Amino acid sequence: MLIVSCGTTHKKVASSEKLTDHQLLETVQYHTFQYFWDGAEKNSGAARERIHLDQPDYETNIVATGATGFGIMGIISGIDRNFVSRNDGVKRLTKILTFLKNAERFHGAWPHWMYGETGKVKPFSKFDDGGDLVETSFVAQGLICVKQYFKNGNSKEKELSTLADELWKGIDYDWYRNGKNVLYWHWSPNNQWKMNFPVHGFNECLIMYVTAAASPTHGINKQVYEEGWAMNGKIKSPRSYDNIPLQFFHQGDAPHGGPLFWSHYSFLGLDPKGLKDAYGDYGIETKNQALINYQWCVDNPLNYKGYAKNSWGLTSSYSINGYAGHAPQKDRDIGVIAPTAAISSIVYTPKESMVAIRHWYLDMKAQVWGKYGFYDAFSETANWYTPRYLGIDQGPEVVMIENYRSGLLWKLFMNDEDVQAGLKKLDFQSPYLKN
Repeated sequence: MLIVSCGTTHKKVASSEKLTDHQLLETVQYHTFQYFWDGAEKNSGAARERIHLDQPDYETNIVATGATGFGIMGIISGIDRNFVSRNDGVKRLTKILTFLKNAERFHGAWPHWMYGETGKVKPFSKFDDGGDLVETSFVAQGLICVKQYFKNGNSKEKELSTLADELWKGIDYDWYRNGKNVLYWHWSPNNQWKMNFPVHGFNECLIMYVTAAASPTHGINKQVYEEGWAMNGKIKSPRSYDNIPLQFFHQGDAPHGGPLFWSHYSFLGLDPKGLKDAYGDYGIETKNQALINYQWCVDNPLNYKGYAKNSWGLTSSYSINGYAGHAPQKDRDIGVIAPTAAISSIVYTPKESMVAIRHWYLDMKAQVWGKYGFYDAFSETANWYTPRYLGIDQGPEVVMIENYRSGLLWKLFMNDEDVQAGLKKLDFQSPYLKN
């Protein structure tokens, strides 16, 4: 019998071979959730950048801002699934948000990495030692969900909701324009705008423009979106693979779409289904990016071992050569499968994702499964199976499984009044938008 632990209860389910899809998803979601619960950085309660089971003392105090945003959303799903009690969940979220309140911020934006003991910035690179607006926007996505989930709760929950609202509204999106009609990724008091990274689509950053437009305190106007994200219309750049079309220019001019996380990170709260702007339909784009990723692995043009209908998914992840951005093109596919790619795509490719999950869990569990769910990546070609996790890859698995099962995080985020105002400001269409 397989035992699935849920909070203080333990549920007996069928043997592994007889698991229903529901039981299998419950198992994967629960264990992956533990990355953000048992595996959290001890002082802050926030998400660690990485966990290496083969190096248990490695970087235990490094908090990742983006992964923390995803983890916040994951904890909400954990509460809703009774993986933890509501009271314990509120305590943990209050701890995390208090840490964020007291951490270093740069015109409202948190850095990419922080030290869990102090909240001080840990430089991500030589000149990246200040605010990271993209990672910060992943946190904003989570904070808005916290605000909505707890706003009608008891006194402690209402305090948590208010704190979440204050934190996200403290992000000075307008500052990160650098006086231009585009949003810049970084700013540092030591290096100012030296990173020089204006953000254009299509990549993982749509959520930054949406939350920037939604901000009632430091918002941007539509022109910033048009000239920035949409590149004055140049974002519309059709391409296809195996008769599966894409509408948008993908950064790097990727012929078959970029790493698959581009269809995950922004869309953990921002529901792409029926989400349209003047340039295209994001529901179609995200689904087709996943389908292309799947079909590329099935076609397996580079003849890698293990690529098949039951084992697919290319995204940014660990690899045999260190961290790399894997994508369906010959110079960016090195034979490394990242489970998060297929698992987090379950909202787009439910059948294809379930086949892969079942194969990895039943047939490859000894090689690819550990304490916090599936390892970050593996390569059958290289016989490489390393028991390591990255928070920014584990988070989308928990959240997208929840969105597939209940739509919880999508409903929370999309029904927020500020988000609705922001989407209307940018002339988006969405089934959620109220008159």
